[in-house]
Amino acid sequence: MLPPYGKGTLPAFPGWASVLGPGVIWMALAQGSGELIWWPYIVAKYGLGFLWLLIPACLLQFPLNYAIGSYTLLTGETIFQGFLRVSRPIGIALWVLMAMSFFWFGAFASAGGTALAALTEFPAGWDERSQTLFWAYGSMAVFFCALVTSRVVYTVIERVMWVVAVVTFLGLVVACGHPTVLPQLPEFVRALVVPPAQLPRPWDSADATKLLTAVTFAGLGGFWTLFYSYWLREKGVGMARTMGRLEGLAGRREVAFHAGIVPSDAPRGAMARWRRFLALDSGIGIIGNLLTTLMTCLLAYAVLFPQGLLPEDWQLAVVQARFFELSWGFFGRILFLLVAAAFLSDTWMATADAVARIHTDCVLSLFPAARRWPVRRWYLAFLVALTAITAVTVQLASPGPLILLSALLGFVGTVTFAGLLYWLNHRYLPRVVPRALCPKRAAALGLAVAGVAYGLLAITYLVVRAGGSSH
Repeated sequence: MLPPYGKGTLPAFPGWASVLGPGVIWMALAQGSGELIWWPYIVAKYGLGFLWLLIPACLLQFPLNYAIGSYTLLTGETIFQGFLRVSRPIGIALWVLMAMSFFWFGAFASAGGTALAALTEFPAGWDERSQTLFWAYGSMAVFFCALVTSRVVYTVIERVMWVVAVVTFLGLVVACGHPTVLPQLPEFVRALVVPPAQLPRPWDSADATKLLTAVTFAGLGGFWTLFYSYWLREKGVGMARTMGRLEGLAGRREVAFHAGIVPSDAPRGAMARWRRFLALDSGIGIIGNLLTTLMTCLLAYAVLFPQGLLPEDWQLAVVQARFFELSWGFFGRILFLLVAAAFLSDTWMATADAVARIHTDCVLSLFPAARRWPVRRWYLAFLVALTAITAVTVQLASPGPLILLSALLGFVGTVTFAGLLYWLNHRYLPRVVPRALCPKRAAALGLAVAGVAYGLLAITYLVVRAGGSSH
């Protein structure tokens, strides 16, 4: 059982430079899924027929992010601690489902391996799959060592993600400025609002899973969304300021297990400033992700669609290298493959870290006897276990099917925890936190819209799949 909340005063807002960062990690992590893989696939195959779904799909995630962030800001606790406080059975069920969905996240390392294999053609004489797995294991080993040997784990992740986000964004801007791409812009922009009258090719029901994944992963879908809570806590946002930061083997301080501390009061204007921060930080991740996805879709429409090139299987990153090859020739292709390797492989790093944190969090929250071990020991044990598991599961299929399977499990989780977030922030928190500090009605409305939308998407998907399997 979790101990009762402590009481304290909400810290004053320390300034933007001190707390911005979690949203950038969110943006960079999102670049390894929907933006690089599924939306380019859908546009390359069906042109602009489904593009109108992109903006709503991205904006749907804002209410979820804001609700997740609000709980951590007001209590210093992670979102899974909140779920376990509201309902122990539902919290445990979500934990199990989350664990199942992340058995396969090594697929992102193998997707990054496709870029490095194409870039180096090393080891010489190996087939494409074997080269890809060689580089997947190599990138996993490098990032694993970086996490384990770091002084402060979060600092390593934030610095890597800043570089990935900036390089990716600027590189795509340059590629989209090519004379071959710009003439497609007016038609592309129009399709964001008014879909074409018909698809350029017949709909393939086998693509229902890919379209679902493109919509729900227009950013960080599924359980990835919950990682935002852990980054905010490590950044020391709001009541998390006194919780401590997880250190790797190079660090000297252990972090004790902490239950939440809720504010009984706050400095004048502090909550308004924290709300503005939460909106802006979430917005950086979501709007930045939207712009990046729009650019990859524009490039897919201008470069891949006319040639009928589809990014899939072991060619996920290699096909998109045409984006940069168009702008900068051979040098552009090399640059894209390096960038793709970075923002696909770093997905493994950030996911391994966050999932290890969630497992540590749930074990220590559910089993008081486990607190005899310090947090760092549990974290490192889970990190080793996750690395071993993904080293095995990465062998089971090409990256695409593995990522899809993880996405589907995460989608089920999203439908479940959208309702739980409403209860947590708008029914549970007002019992322990002054109502003036709690999220407002507009936040509740946003959660309701997102929850209904994801529920309808789930029903639509089941109907489409059932219709496809009956033929």
